[in-house]
Amino acid sequence: MPMLQPGHTVGIDLGTTYSAISLLDDTGIAQLLPNSDGNAITPSVVLLGDDSQVVVGPSIERMSIEDPQRIVGAIKREMGNSDFYTLYQGHKLAPEVISSLILKKLRLDAERQIGPIGNAVITVPYYFNDVRRKATQDAGEIAGLNVIDIINEPTAAALAYAWNRGELGHPNMATSEKNILVFDLGGGTFDVTVMTYTSTRLQVKATDGDVMLGGLDWTQRLVEKVVEEFVRKHSIDPRDDPESLAMLTLECEDAKRDLSSKPEVAISAYSRGKSLTISMTRGEFERLTGDLLQRTRDTTELAMEQAGLRKGQLDEVLLVGGSTLMPVVKTMLREVTGCEPSQELDPDKAVAQGAAIHAAILGARATGKSSSLAKGVIERLSLVGLKNVSSHSLGIKIRMNGRKVNHIMIPRNSSIPCDVTQQFATTKPNQRHVHVCVLEGDASDPDACTQIGDFHIRDLPTNLPVGSRVEIKYAYTGDGRISVSASELTSGRESFVEIDRYAGLDQVGLDNCRCLIEEFRID
Repeated sequence: MPMLQPGHTVGIDLGTTYSAISLLDDTGIAQLLPNSDGNAITPSVVLLGDDSQVVVGPSIERMSIEDPQRIVGAIKREMGNSDFYTLYQGHKLAPEVISSLILKKLRLDAERQIGPIGNAVITVPYYFNDVRRKATQDAGEIAGLNVIDIINEPTAAALAYAWNRGELGHPNMATSEKNILVFDLGGGTFDVTVMTYTSTRLQVKATDGDVMLGGLDWTQRLVEKVVEEFVRKHSIDPRDDPESLAMLTLECEDAKRDLSSKPEVAISAYSRGKSLTISMTRGEFERLTGDLLQRTRDTTELAMEQAGLRKGQLDEVLLVGGSTLMPVVKTMLREVTGCEPSQELDPDKAVAQGAAIHAAILGARATGKSSSLAKGVIERLSLVGLKNVSSHSLGIKIRMNGRKVNHIMIPRNSSIPCDVTQQFATTKPNQRHVHVCVLEGDASDPDACTQIGDFHIRDLPTNLPVGSRVEIKYAYTGDGRISVSASELTSGRESFVEIDRYAGLDQVGLDNCRCLIEEFRID
């Protein structure tokens, strides 16, 4: 863990549609810190205005009168995408920079209430790969935060649940394990995680998800339906006009939310002087999006199977993310788990609260009795341990039967820390070097995986026969570091690489981005 900097230590939920910042107060309660408008959550939308003015979380009214091409939303889906950028005042703003503007807004608003913030734990979907996690960490650093950890959103939600119930940090309580499932369907990403916890330990058993599945996709289905009807009636496609599309998307987003509490809604569209209003019932909407829900069902069933749990064996199902407010989600989960989904967590706030609790745990361990928290709270925090699993498989590129494949050495959902050693063979006579490519992903095709590092063993002895043994040692530590070493056993030559979120910006890049956003006025 990086050293703590002066200032408060907070937890931040950097969401696709909404973000929030939270602080564990001295009595052990995770409080969300409201933004400058007095709201606990801030829309994760950035309006790039004139004269270097950047508005984070603009109102719907403000967005309706602005150029849609200046509005950037759902940037979380692009984190780690080196090909994506937004052009603004001659600068190419990478996803990390856009996200840093959201984080800086949260920081500045919170500092007006509590004073300087030095450190932060930021949440990510459990299914984020290493590149996306590093991009999130970079965004925090650009925003002026010392990012002391990245925590998975389902883990944060479970931490908030157990902590708020008073079930963590009390070793004298009953130690029987509870099995819980966290179903996290947010605006842009989806995770389902099965874990167990006792009074002193929270352990992930299995996880799965989709970083390109969320409430935005349900909204998009409504947009496509309205567009289809609009084209049928007027032979005009509202998507051809950015302003019409932006207005229609907002209309469909509102309709989606209303259908969670109303049996029927009206959706209106306007484009080039033409208009259309259609009626949409909840049943029609559920049929329209049935395949999306099925994807979440399949993932939930797979995660339960990988955790070794059957229907009826869960103690609790926790709902996280605003999209879980759709009634059909609860119905599906009852069928799959045999358990009534819990309404105890606030789906929009729980992740930020859990991040704040985790931040306080790290802070208490680092500062001990010098922490400003009450003695009893520090003692509780110091007793809580977290144990995770790998969200993606880790492997190396090898040649098998004449083609290159991803050979998985640490499978997905392996308990971490873990390490494994395997032997391989050279494929050519007189091979003088070995190139080890370190991969992240479950696909057998290396090109479908993410290369997170590589290294060479050079100057091998001459005349090595085909099949000479090469030993690979692979380790994944609890703090997220991946180390891989290789040794050619005939000569004893070896090489090694340690990967600590390999991709992303270096220090110079971070400093340049930090200087860039200093030029912007953030409202």
